[in-house]
Amino acid sequence: MGREKVEIKKIENINSRQVTFSKRRGGLLKKAKELAVLCDAQVGVIIFSSTGKLYEFASSCMKQILARYNENQDSSEAARVENVAEDQDDLHSEVNALKDAVEKPQLLHRRMMGKELENLSFNELQELYHQRYYLSRLSSVDFEKGKFPKTESKFQELDGDRLIFSL
Repeated sequence: MGREKVEIKKIENINSRQVTFSKRRGGLLKKAKELAVLCDAQVGVIIFSSTGKLYEFASSCMKQILARYNENQDSSEAARVENVAEDQDDLHSEVNALKDAVEKPQLLHRRMMGKELENLSFNELQELYHQRYYLSRLSSVDFEKGKFPKTESKFQELDGDRLIFSL
């Protein structure tokens, strides 16, 4: 016959809480010792009771275990900082590439509209002229094929004094 499961919540009765703490503390320290012996692991357990009393177990020197823990934390923190720096560099590169991808078409559009042409060479101006020419021809062909339907406007005269515009 097995034991019934105990709901894990704060024990309100102070005496029961203290008894449970003592029993569970003993069990936890016993498990830590077994883990250290069976697995040849460095184990350190630090427990503070609700009254502030310190209980500890160390399979070797607690200072060595804590120093090793702190070194590990520092190196993992350094690795996280390095990863963040690499991610930031990647994001900066991506942002710059996207800026270029946006600026190039905008510059081409401005030049197609006849702006910012001062710094262009003769060959670049000729190329721009040909692009504008072919683009205008393409637009007129599409327009004639009906891809861009014409909107016909009509003026209707009412009572001789005012005009109504309709599409």
